[in-house]
Amino acid sequence: MSDKPRRRRGGGRAANTAKRAGIVMDQMPWRIPVNTDRPTEPMGPEGVEAIHNAAMTILEDIGVEFLNTEALAILKKAGCKIEGALVKMDREWVMEMVAKAPAEFTITPRNPDRQLPIGGKHLLFGNVSSPPNYFDLEIGKKVSGTREQCANLLKLTQFFNCIHFAGGYPVEPVDIHASVRHLDVMFDKLTLTDKVMHAYSLGKERVEDAMEMVRIAGGLTHEEFDAKPHMYTNINSTSPLKHDEPMIDGCLRLARRGQAIVVTPFTLAGAMAPVTIAGAVAQSIAEALCAIALFQYVRPGISCVIGTFTSNVDMKTGAPAFGTPEYMRATQITGQMARFYGLPMRASGVCAANVPDGQAMWETSNSLWSAVQSGTNIVYHAAGWLEGGLIASPEKFIMDCEVLQMIQRYMEPVITETTEDALGLDAIRQVGSDGHFFGIEHTQQRYETAFYQPIISDWNNFEAWEIAGATWTAERAHHKFKDIIANFEAPALDPAIRQELSEFVERRKAEGGAPTDF
Repeated sequence: MSDKPRRRRGGGRAANTAKRAGIVMDQMPWRIPVNTDRPTEPMGPEGVEAIHNAAMTILEDIGVEFLNTEALAILKKAGCKIEGALVKMDREWVMEMVAKAPAEFTITPRNPDRQLPIGGKHLLFGNVSSPPNYFDLEIGKKVSGTREQCANLLKLTQFFNCIHFAGGYPVEPVDIHASVRHLDVMFDKLTLTDKVMHAYSLGKERVEDAMEMVRIAGGLTHEEFDAKPHMYTNINSTSPLKHDEPMIDGCLRLARRGQAIVVTPFTLAGAMAPVTIAGAVAQSIAEALCAIALFQYVRPGISCVIGTFTSNVDMKTGAPAFGTPEYMRATQITGQMARFYGLPMRASGVCAANVPDGQAMWETSNSLWSAVQSGTNIVYHAAGWLEGGLIASPEKFIMDCEVLQMIQRYMEPVITETTEDALGLDAIRQVGSDGHFFGIEHTQQRYETAFYQPIISDWNNFEAWEIAGATWTAERAHHKFKDIIANFEAPALDPAIRQELSEFVERRKAEGGAPTDF
């Protein structure tokens, strides 16, 4: 397509959607949390070196299959050993390539006020992505996802300030044919949100269409789009030790146009990786680094993130388990390895629970806090995930946002201030040993902002809770969900840009969209 004149971007400065829509929810403002805590490091330097050497041995002696002919040709040209689809790489070459990846970069969506810094001490949260099924309290059972449900979860993504980016489809809308699904959902994402978003690397048509739609939505020329990241993709290796055709193809296309890439091996200890956590992490590191090395060879300096999805299976049933002690340690160890390689890191907010209950929250909380402890920069699936990623739930989404807000509040420097005023010596002197702090001026000046205020938790005692209707947490979240959807206002978008997006979608549908097997 020929370049068109640059137009005004839609979006404007982010507003407090809750107040604008008249909803009773005083959520925290949009901000980028900065993690100032020292990371938890389970291993000493010798442990880091041992896992690095194990990963390099995998790449040099065992090899990784690349089921992509273009990638094989590129890697052969780079000097790697090619045996059919199996690729073996010298560690010196891998490290030379990985060193070209930036430690920090930014992604700029259609609303530049939503620009995200990736790397350093920044900590970003994204919505649930890719479950095929949906559950809410009104339906009361697991059902296949629809476009309406997907759109409603996108509205939650836009509404909550603690959600910084839109991942993949928050639920797979199986009521849209797979050949054109990406067009409809990307249109919904670009019109219902103004945050950084993702494209699936599932065939050239889907990737090329997504890039063009993001370019149009941003009012960008092709040159402006290619100049810096405006979107990203996330791929998984096919563990053990494989990278497939469409995901590598998508990443190569994005890399050549300057867009960001997240490489996240999905290694379940005891099933798709060694039963030991050290072995599973070493395999995960090898699978990630070989792909990152390929992308850096193709476009040196392209923005890449190393991801971790190392957990364990239930050895009684083979079912995946999440939020376990092993998952937490694997995430922390991967954080050490990411810093060793100078790469930003991605983790996830996950659970194995089937409904938004206590198990769902303690497993998700474990996984989220392990992300904090590991120095993670991007947390995928931070809100709304159930059943090991097979279900998306709006109630769980809102309950998770409570945890995310608590983490954000925990990160605020005001909590650890040690100024004379913060130490409160005059207040302590005034009250002494015979009185209380409720009514004194020091308290009155600060009481509205002194502590975190919940959006869904109920801090009343049992009797007050009972009088108010005795609603359990998931029920309160369901009512909030209904309020948000009923009052939702989409972010501003230039009508001409919206029209161009609509025309692009209709043209690509008429051309058949993306090829499928059915």
